[in-house]
Amino acid sequence: MPWNVGILGAGPGVAALHLPVLGRLGDLFTVKHIADAGSGCARDLASGFGANWSTGEGDLLADQDVDVVAICTPPAEHSRQVIASVEAGKRAIFCEKPLATSRGEADEAVAACRAAGAVLMVGTNHLFDSAWGRARHHLVALQGQVQAISVTLALPPNDRYHQLVAEGGPFVAARRGRPDLDDPAVAAGVLRQLLTGLAIHDLPAVRDIAPAIDEVVYVRVASPVGYLVGYRAGGVLVQLALTMLPGGPDALWRMGIATTHDRVEVDFPPAFVQAGSATVRVRNVDGQWVTYPRDVEDGYEAEWRLLVSLLQGAVPVEYDELLADAHYAIDLADAAATKLREGARP
Repeated sequence: MPWNVGILGAGPGVAALHLPVLGRLGDLFTVKHIADAGSGCARDLASGFGANWSTGEGDLLADQDVDVVAICTPPAEHSRQVIASVEAGKRAIFCEKPLATSRGEADEAVAACRAAGAVLMVGTNHLFDSAWGRARHHLVALQGQVQAISVTLALPPNDRYHQLVAEGGPFVAARRGRPDLDDPAVAAGVLRQLLTGLAIHDLPAVRDIAPAIDEVVYVRVASPVGYLVGYRAGGVLVQLALTMLPGGPDALWRMGIATTHDRVEVDFPPAFVQAGSATVRVRNVDGQWVTYPRDVEDGYEAEWRLLVSLLQGAVPVEYDELLADAHYAIDLADAAATKLREGARP
């Protein structure tokens, strides 16, 4: 019998990703309720599934037909809504990344789920992409020492992130009142939100092979939206780079891993696109590239299928790993923001 899902949030990610996936997994899930924050989008989205709709979170959490709450709201709301879902007696929570924006919030959210025995999953779809599993297997099998990791993002404009650097709304090329990114305090705040909102997609995978954050070596913030962050993790140098420009390059979302034996590249599909799994390429010591075949299923579908396994008790909920992933991203964002602020001190 399908699990009944209530979705908090009715933005582009819900419309373009989660609802189509849930529609294809109709034997596993039924969309029962969608709630927005007053945009009116929930009503239109719910009509396509014959689901209830509401404004705010109260009615959805009180809906006794809802077994699973999917939290697809702004990051600042996530940890609070996880706890509210547990207190409402919900069986499981699917929380879009990030789980929380501070260590304390992450601790409280995971502790609440653990104490109640509630299933918790954080929707970092790249981690569940079969291509990442293939790349991880390759790294383990060849036993090459990882020397460097790079995550490069070249993305089209995204209103949510351009609002960080443009006063009063979506990005416009010439807008007054744009925050001064030359002010280290302002730039640090923008950087922290970008790392916890965008870099978070890949940080659980990075943590898998570079689990320690020893030192943030360099930090830059680029206008209008971009960053360059480098840090040392044991003997591994990790670099995170983002550019988001109107009329910029074709979308690119690539993780590169250099080892003593070879180089592995994982190219993920652009955001808000469901086009199967990522592509994995490996360059051997002789300079030849090998490309692995892609899978039809992407990370979005894989994470919802895993949620079923968690609900059925076929696999355990990894509370400690979820908390460690949250801490890793938050610690990196805090260290990078501190580096940026301190770099301007005389």
